[in-house]
Amino acid sequence: MKPIIFALASSAAWSATPAFAEFSKVDSADAFKNIVEGKTLTRPLVKLQVGTNGSISGTGAAWPVTGDWTWEGGYFCRSLEWGGDDLGYNCQEVQAHGDKIRFTSDQGSGDSLEFNLR
Repeated sequence: MKPIIFALASSAAWSATPAFAEFSKVDSADAFKNIVEGKTLTRPLVKLQVGTNGSISGTGAAWPVTGDWTWEGGYFCRSLEWGGDDLGYNCQEVQAHGDKIRFTSDQGSGDSLEFNLR
């Protein structure tokens, strides 16, 4: 049940997102850290902090989210747990534009999620 709720919460704002062309690929860990430092990544029912020390914490649909991340070969690679469920390891392409950041799974060939930076 939780994966369904998380998928719905994660896709709720998809139709209001700007065109892909406005986003630029984030190519380095330093650039990524500059973007997320001191920010909360938000979307409906989701609030995450991605620490410059490699930590991930927050909530998704009221369940706790925890994890770790590293930067490998130009990708954000993370392991996540959500509400006690292991969501696994995945390396994602990161793109940013203004106060928005987009993560695309499977090194840019999978599904995308966009967050506001607050």
